[in-house]
Amino acid sequence: MMEVKSVVLTGKHVRLEPMTEAHILGLAEIGINQDFWNFMVYGEMKTELDMQNWVIDIIKRGEKGTDLPFVVIHLTSGRVAGATRYLNIMPNDFGLEVGGTWYGTEFQRTAVNTECKYLLLSHAFETLKAIRVQLKADSRNERSQRAMERIGAKKEGVLRNHMILPDGHIRHSAFYSILDSEWVDVKKKLEEMLVR
Repeated sequence: MMEVKSVVLTGKHVRLEPMTEAHILGLAEIGINQDFWNFMVYGEMKTELDMQNWVIDIIKRGEKGTDLPFVVIHLTSGRVAGATRYLNIMPNDFGLEVGGTWYGTEFQRTAVNTECKYLLLSHAFETLKAIRVQLKADSRNERSQRAMERIGAKKEGVLRNHMILPDGHIRHSAFYSILDSEWVDVKKKLEEMLVR
């Protein structure tokens, strides 16, 4: 059985540390009123209270063992850069999902996301011995889909009418995966991207 435990993952650009309520203010500073919430299942984040409620909900998911949430710390500035997590953890099947990922505007299109994916996938495949890592995105979110394809994740298909978002939109979700047998190639791509 795969045993997913709280851990700190550190690279050259970011540190992923377990999410706590102490991160609420830092997450609110970069996450309130961002457009990316329109693609996510949580609804809009308009106030610090919205962010507080979101953090508490995500931490509770972690306590149930279905998720392992991280806050992304940008090492150079020491600032909170965003959040990501393992979710849909399936210990008996050696599988999990990497998702719930978002970053403040100034950290988007930087090495932050690439290194976060590198750290999370390395830990999943090399330490946890996962055989499958899943990723998904709203089918309207072409930027996220291109990012998954760029690192070598394989598109498995689209779940139509997958979720109803808080604004009432019926979301179709594009599903991707990386298998343990594909990790060597994906790791190489990520390492090349980090060198650039």
